[in-house]
Amino acid sequence: MKILYFTKYSRLGASSRLRSFQYVPHLKDMGYEITVQSLFSDRYITDLYAGKTNFLEVFKCYIKRLLFLFTFFRYDKIVIEKELFPFVPPIFEAIISFVGPGYLVDFDDAIFHTYDRHPNKLIRKFLGNKINFVMSKAAVVICGNAYLEKRALESHAKKTVIIPTVIDINRYDIRSHNTNEIPVIGWIGTPGSIRFLEGNMPYLIQLHQKLPFELRVVGAKMKAYNQDFITYLPWTEDSEVQLIQKFDIGIMSLLDSDFEKGKCAYKLIQYMACGIPVVASAVGMNAALIKAGVNGYLVHSPSDWEAYLTKLIGDKRHSLAVGLEARKTIEENYTLQKQFPILEHIIREN
Repeated sequence: MKILYFTKYSRLGASSRLRSFQYVPHLKDMGYEITVQSLFSDRYITDLYAGKTNFLEVFKCYIKRLLFLFTFFRYDKIVIEKELFPFVPPIFEAIISFVGPGYLVDFDDAIFHTYDRHPNKLIRKFLGNKINFVMSKAAVVICGNAYLEKRALESHAKKTVIIPTVIDINRYDIRSHNTNEIPVIGWIGTPGSIRFLEGNMPYLIQLHQKLPFELRVVGAKMKAYNQDFITYLPWTEDSEVQLIQKFDIGIMSLLDSDFEKGKCAYKLIQYMACGIPVVASAVGMNAALIKAGVNGYLVHSPSDWEAYLTKLIGDKRHSLAVGLEARKTIEENYTLQKQFPILEHIIREN
């Protein structure tokens, strides 16, 4: 069977790496022929993370995908990440649905709010229902969480399945011991998500005035914050697990908005896979993943950040127990090993 993946990014993009690329070797091992056509290139992603918009590169990427689309009839199955062309009507999704083999579509973000909540009235008018259409014409809508599945069902999707964003458990060992002189509160992410940590900084600065700790930030940098208790480290795919294993506590802050309800809590899954206790905003998937006081803590108000971080820093035995429960949660449902058979079945049978 020949399967064509239309991913949004190259492997450098986190969502494509996790939702598509990490499954490819396992599908190949089962005898499937896999072709991946990524819309946005490494160059585009590098510019994006640097805060630049390279319109010429975007144009080249769109033309490359457009030309590749003429080969879709050569494949038995087509899997689309989100949409074929951002900010373009779903013309090509319709063509593949009507005259091609059809498609499965995968969502790990509430990108429908990019259109139906867009500040531009024309975008809302002409593209507000785009993702509803894409969902309705798909053979299966693969959803990263329940909020995304709810939208798919409202769009009259033929079939839905929830497959959370997962990690390869074989890459994630539990941290063996704590060698940090002072506690390390850690955050990992991209320049696009650093704004959530920036919004949390007043509470962390206030806490640091009472308790010594290091804030270790991996993968991005806050322009407005360069205090001496903050350490910035670059991200690489090869080093990310080792960097996380040196955290004592992992944090994930989010705004309480509909767009954030579509996020799939990947940071938390990474932290928890390493046996690290977590403190996170009680938003969307975070609330589904964390059992408060058992495998982590959920923040409902600003004062909760100080209370829960203080508790975990001050009680190492409790912190260890919470981290071990966190690891069990990931092993039960949030691993490549658990979810791959489900994905393979969905692709084969649809």
